[in-house]
Amino acid sequence: MKIKKRYHLKKKKLKEVEESLRDYPNLIPPKATVEIIQSDLPDIILINGKPLIMMIDDTPFPTLKGALETEIKSKYVVVDMGAVKFMAKGADVMSPGIIEADPHIQEGDLVIVVEETHRKPLATGLSLISGEEMVQKNEGKAVKTLHHIGDKIWNVEI
Repeated sequence: MKIKKRYHLKKKKLKEVEESLRDYPNLIPPKATVEIIQSDLPDIILINGKPLIMMIDDTPFPTLKGALETEIKSKYVVVDMGAVKFMAKGADVMSPGIIEADPHIQEGDLVIVVEETHRKPLATGLSLISGEEMVQKNEGKAVKTLHHIGDKIWNVEI
């Protein structure tokens, strides 16, 4: 990763980010040092030096490291254990591997993909269909993977 710019977020921008992260309010603690890194990857927001948030089309969303540090109560997709090895390689999520999904997910929402046993995050992605359709359908892609365990964002070291 080649860093182009690194700077602290201004209070106004920080407030916008916090409001956009309403489903994940614990990611930015009070009095945290918040910086943004602009690079060849999506912009990454560092919270106390940790890459916990990434910007996807100007929308802040937790990285997998951020998802590990917060409780995932909404915008989640649960896949069976058979899908885990494919997810670790960056594959898109297919409907047959989904056992549960947040029913409030709409097409185009950013989601966190978790495994069924321990509910640990495997990937973040863009939903291609609604949460209800993900569970009901038996074929086709349901989520386009944007970030997965082991990719460049996961391996960011500052």
